[in-house]
Amino acid sequence: MTKALLFDFDGTLLDTNGLIIETFMHVLNERFPGQYQPQDCVRFLGPSLAETFKEIAPDEVDELIGKYRAWNLEHHDELVKEYEGVVETLEKLKEMGLRLAIVSTKRRNTIARGLEIIGATHLFEVIIGVDDVSHVKPDPEPILLALEKLGLNQSDVIMIGDNSHDIEGGKNAGVRTAGVAWAFKGKDFLQQFNPDYMLNHMSDLISIVKEA
Repeated sequence: MTKALLFDFDGTLLDTNGLIIETFMHVLNERFPGQYQPQDCVRFLGPSLAETFKEIAPDEVDELIGKYRAWNLEHHDELVKEYEGVVETLEKLKEMGLRLAIVSTKRRNTIARGLEIIGATHLFEVIIGVDDVSHVKPDPEPILLALEKLGLNQSDVIMIGDNSHDIEGGKNAGVRTAGVAWAFKGKDFLQQFNPDYMLNHMSDLISIVKEA
C-alpha cells in the first residue's frame, strides 16, 4: 500500500528550468566569457550546485555558488511557473489520505518560496533540502531521512522526479520510483533508468496509488 509520495521539486512540481539555465549562463558568462551556451547548461539540471561548480572550477565553488544564488533569488519569482495540474492533483492526493513530502537538492528556504508561489505550502508534511543532509541524491541519505521523519518503510512510498538522480536515489534507498514525462531532458532519457512508473500527467498518480 502506498502511504506517502516523495517529490523532487525543480522540474517536477515547479518549472524552474528556464530560471536555472539563465542563472548558470549569467554566472558562467561572467567567469568564462563566450565558453558556454544554454544547451551546455542542460546537464547541470539535477546535480547540486556544489557538484556542478566543483566540476567546472574546483577552486571557486563557494564564490560561484554565492553568485548563482544571488542572481537566482533576484529573478526567481518572474521566471518560475507551476506545471499544469500539479497543485490540483496534490490536493486530491492529500484528500485521499496520502502523505506528501519533498526531497530536493535545493535549499529549504528556496523550496518554501516556490511552494508559496504556487499555493502549495500547506500540502507538504516533510521537506528535505540540501541543507538537511551531508550527501544529496543519488545517495539514499535524503530519501531515507524523509522516511525517518514520516515514520514509514521503503515499501510505503514512491519517489517522483524529473532526473536520473531522483530515480537512482530512489533505487539506492530501496523505494519505488516514478519519472515525469515533462522532464526537460525528456521521457526517453528517464526511461534509461528504469523507473517503476512514468507519469505523462501529474494526475496519473491518482490511478497509480489506487492500484498500488
